Amino acid sequence: MRMEIATAPGDPDRPNEDFVSTAAPASGQGGTLVVLDGVTPPSGDYGCRHTVPWFTARLGGALGELSVSRTDLTLREVLSHAIRRTADAHRQLCDLSHARTPQATVVLARWDETRIEYLVLSDSVLLVEHVDGGVEAVLDDRLDRAPREVLRSTDATDTTLRNKEGGFFTAAADPEVSARAVTGVLPRAGVRSLAALTDGASRWVERFRSGTWAECLDVLAKQGPQTLIDQVRAAEHAQGRPASGKQHDDATAAYVIP
Repeated sequence: MRMEIATAPGDPDRPNEDFVSTAAPASGQGGTLVVLDGVTPPSGDYGCRHTVPWFTARLGGALGELSVSRTDLTLREVLSHAIRRTADAHRQLCDLSHARTPQATVVLARWDETRIEYLVLSDSVLLVEHVDGGVEAVLDDRLDRAPREVLRSTDATDTTLRNKEGGFFTAAADPEVSARAVTGVLPRAGVRSLAALTDGASRWVERFRSGTWAECLDVLAKQGPQTLIDQVRAAEHAQGRPASGKQHDDATAAYVIP
């Protein structure tokens, strides 16, 4: 089994809001992969006294523990339990109904001797390399389908799209959001490797067109996750500040041969 991870903040003066963990329990041939991308709220009140890194650490830790200790649960159930556990840790202190309450995108994978389960919620990416060499990108494309004119306004996005029917969904305080996740099960014998990317790392494909998903996975396999992030940073510096959006974003990449 091979597991490699790398993560870097978008701004060295701000905390990294991503979360990544891998686990390979010594009791068997299984393992887990967790990658979260915390959603940065705009300045001002967002109903919570806690930071986004506090939230992603809590949620990511719960996902890692439950995916290992509760193999009787599906990954949707794991996500639901983890969201509820995290919400319970601060619901007495914070307004969890606020549209900007701390939240995150989720990639979760778990495998044993016979199968690989996966879950994707919002715009982080899971790459699956099949034994025939084909690479499949598992995407939750609801955000991509949202109206561009609404996404240009943070207030409009929060009011009409975020965690709303017809919009897109993130892991915040509602355990029922787990039903919105993209999930699947694959035979382990048919999978060569897995990779997970937050959107700060998936820019390599989606913004800078540096290559295909298959070529992205090839960089991860041959040069490692840190090289991919370094290449993204180089492309960001070459492009300069874009007309909209962040020049740099927290970037996380994980590569696993289960």
